[in-house]
Amino acid sequence: MKKTGAQILCESLIEEGVDVMFGFPGGVLLPFYDTLPQYPQIRHILVRHEQGAAHAADGYARATGKVGVCMATSGPGATNLVTGIANAYLDSSPIVALTGQVARPFIGKDAFQEIDITGITLPITKHSYVAMEAGSLSGIVKEAFYLARTGRPGPVLIDLPKDVQEEQAELHHPGKLNLPGYKIPTKGHPMQIKSAARLINEAQRPLIVAGRGVIISRASAELKQFAETGQIPVITTLLGVGSFPENHVLSYGMAGMHGSGYANKALENTDLLIAIGMRFDDRITGKVSAFAPHARIVHIDLDPAEIGKNVRVDVPIVGDVKAVLQAMHEVIDAGEHIEWIKQLDEWRKQHPLTDIKDSAGLLPQYIIRQLYEATGGEAIIVTGVGQHQMWAAQHYFFNEPNNFISSGGLGTMGFGLPASMGAKVGRPEKTVWCIDGDGSLQMTIQELATLVQDNIAVKIAVMNNGYLGMVRQWQDLFYDKRYVATPLSCPDFVKIAEAYRIPGLRVTRREEVKAAIEQAMEHDGPFLIDFMVEPEENVFPMVPPGAAIAEFIEEPKKEVSTWPRQSTP
Repeated sequence: MKKTGAQILCESLIEEGVDVMFGFPGGVLLPFYDTLPQYPQIRHILVRHEQGAAHAADGYARATGKVGVCMATSGPGATNLVTGIANAYLDSSPIVALTGQVARPFIGKDAFQEIDITGITLPITKHSYVAMEAGSLSGIVKEAFYLARTGRPGPVLIDLPKDVQEEQAELHHPGKLNLPGYKIPTKGHPMQIKSAARLINEAQRPLIVAGRGVIISRASAELKQFAETGQIPVITTLLGVGSFPENHVLSYGMAGMHGSGYANKALENTDLLIAIGMRFDDRITGKVSAFAPHARIVHIDLDPAEIGKNVRVDVPIVGDVKAVLQAMHEVIDAGEHIEWIKQLDEWRKQHPLTDIKDSAGLLPQYIIRQLYEATGGEAIIVTGVGQHQMWAAQHYFFNEPNNFISSGGLGTMGFGLPASMGAKVGRPEKTVWCIDGDGSLQMTIQELATLVQDNIAVKIAVMNNGYLGMVRQWQDLFYDKRYVATPLSCPDFVKIAEAYRIPGLRVTRREEVKAAIEQAMEHDGPFLIDFMVEPEENVFPMVPPGAAIAEFIEEPKKEVSTWPRQSTP
């Protein structure tokens, strides 16, 4: 029996396990939306802006490990997806973006709302398709989901002309995929693994830096076993947070521009750096010529394009992180690096990161620590981009993967609210907190309406300092406090929330924080807290632009309250 292209699309999505999608309709998508009620297995969540759909699909993918799906109409609907697609591409997040297109006879004729979305997104997708026949849709969908989830995950786009959705064709379930040229490395070369093991066994000051690839590969248990056997300290990238439990004795936290001083000192002094599932982004290397100057480097990554791209590598291993760690564990010796670990512990005392200073005003660090205490460290934390993002990574402790969701490579303001929405839809049993800034939140604030319409119980903590805080911080430190275009006029976020029928509170004093968080968590729907924090509080440590990673600026010495890092998690 023949089916329409829209029916074939729906059935193909169901075949791939899709049970939810985030979208916004338009004229060229009406055949699909008219068909959608025939398939109640697919929950459609109506966002208020297409960028929100892409970020929600991204948050869903990161929280669940499944492929997230978003949809937008042709023209401006499709272009509004671009930022979210780019964000997913840079952070290796598996999403499939479905875009409407004008009918086939009008393609290339500048028809109303026609845009070459496959051309626009060519550099930021793993692959793109234009479905020119209804009969090809099932095969295209199968390939798209396979590409999105396998290898180094990422976004794939399918463009859907209107008349293809209406055209009738036989539904042929595709068989085994044949994708010549798409080869996924798996186990890693045995000789390279042996070479790496030899360096590990000889090293006096080995150090692991774990990135998001560990999480993608579901290799946290293998990383923990590997580190414990070798007695090798572990630091992480921003997106590697949670790949190794932060309450572990071998955990030395996040490194990089706003990483801990002791993690950055470890990078400067290690004699063997074992980089696992990370890409040596400039935010963790600092001045590349001064990066890990005494170290041999072993780099394990699934993507061969990343190896040797930014830093020299002594032993490259191309393969799946999980498989490589399992193989490497078999050939390394049981290690003991007592003096090296003592040195790291001494640096931790000299350069404390997680102490919270006393202050007359309300500090974001204190609020985030209270969130950690209230949730027992079990919540999914989703952030926007800016100072609040760094404070969240520093002061909430993550002992499991996929509990910290943030925009790393693209640094997308506005990511937090829609991504938290996707995370909560994907993991409804989890408490989800969106930690956002007053600038970042206003970029996608309209998604509050989506939370209400679909009863998505995200809790929102706004760090409201009246500035575009991270840019202001750079102006403070490097531009003689010339605050140009960073003072920020904000609405009354509590009234805004209430206008969307979301309860809200404003907190101005330290002693109000705990009760406000508890009230938010007791409420069974979305809830917003507007925290009026210190306007000119800065994130420290900070590596200045162009400096070596160990040349970090620390906060001027002040009295601190007793929050010892080792005993908190």
